[in-house]
Amino acid sequence: MAAILDQPRSKCALAAIQTAQAIPGVLPILHAGPGCAYKLVGNRGTSGRFAANVFPCTNVGESEIVFGGEEKLRENIQSALKVIDADLYMVFTGCTTEIVGDDVQQIVESYADEVKPVLYVSAPGFKGSNYLGYEWVLEALIRQYMQDAPAVRQGLVNIWGGVPFQDPSAVNDLRVLESLIAKLGFQPNTIFGNGRGVNNVNIVPAAEYNVLVSPWAGLSTMKLLKERFGTPFFHYPVRPVGAVETSAFLRAFARFASVDAALVEPVIASEEDRFYYYLEQWADSFLEETVTSQHFSIAADAYTALGIAKFLVNNMGFIPEMQFITDDPPEEYREAISKYFSDNVSGIPMPILFEDDGYQIKETMKRLDYVDKPLIIGSFYEKQVAAELRGSYLETAWPVVERRIIVSSYVGYDGGLRLLEDLTSPAVKTEGRMVYF
Repeated sequence: MAAILDQPRSKCALAAIQTAQAIPGVLPILHAGPGCAYKLVGNRGTSGRFAANVFPCTNVGESEIVFGGEEKLRENIQSALKVIDADLYMVFTGCTTEIVGDDVQQIVESYADEVKPVLYVSAPGFKGSNYLGYEWVLEALIRQYMQDAPAVRQGLVNIWGGVPFQDPSAVNDLRVLESLIAKLGFQPNTIFGNGRGVNNVNIVPAAEYNVLVSPWAGLSTMKLLKERFGTPFFHYPVRPVGAVETSAFLRAFARFASVDAALVEPVIASEEDRFYYYLEQWADSFLEETVTSQHFSIAADAYTALGIAKFLVNNMGFIPEMQFITDDPPEEYREAISKYFSDNVSGIPMPILFEDDGYQIKETMKRLDYVDKPLIIGSFYEKQVAAELRGSYLETAWPVVERRIIVSSYVGYDGGLRLLEDLTSPAVKTEGRMVYF
């Protein structure tokens, strides 16, 4: 039954245009109403404008709803090809044009002889969220654009992670994952962010392996790449934050790729030695002298919540209360996600609740027994309930309003230390004032 959703944590599927914008050289062409375009641009919730706001839109109105908007779409595509220099053009359909029934596929296919490729993505909001839209963009690239590679490039590894722009640090996370994979002697390849782009998309089919670091988003893409190009994929569901999980990630991938332990273990030993050196410098003050309770809850997508929660439990010995998973994973993934949270070094159970309604999250948090002032990690929406509970609060999941996340990442050994910096900095607030540790 339909219900009002308070403080939603995701956008509609049409926000998949932001996935396209995260690939340098790709231009989205929006076949939808002006309100859709405005909402997607004007309410990013990503602590800044990371993607260019210049993209064509057909601005569908009453006339197109009555008589169809195919001609207007043709005009927009032709104008974009003439005026805007891009490597690849991608047409996105919204709710109105899908309901009207414009034959976008036929229109896009009529541009097959253009010098620059034109693709299409069916992304009406009624079909799902931008987490699914992210995969539909990748599916369009795989089915409509990518070509079979003449040969597999030994050592080439495609890396996939969080959803760009939905996760404010998703692209930064990829940079760290690239460096980790490179330490094992591989050539990493990603398609999102500065210095990447369509040229990187072109070599995806040639990779020896695909690596997905995500609980569920992107998993269907890995299966499609294996079906289309025969590329084996390594799925690591936990965002590796800090020493315990990052070392586990490196060892697991090394086993998958048959990397000699003699190469892997020295890398891990060196990184762990540095991580624990810094941790020991102020571990006592963090664990014993802070005003923050070691009881915590996280309200975030599975990718964000799982990585941070495991770090706090396995590396820092914190005590998990209820964790709130806000990205509404499809039912077929939920049992596995629950198991990921339960699989901890300490054996401490970690209860989770799949909930994307802000009101329900707030009310549930207020009923939990945190023993003392809790640590609340989530989005801007959690600021109020953290204040009501007299707890500490860190904003790191979408929507991010009061922080600027530019090059920061919690992934890797340094990422864990960076998370501790954020948790112990004066910027962590409680009861309307700064908390000093």
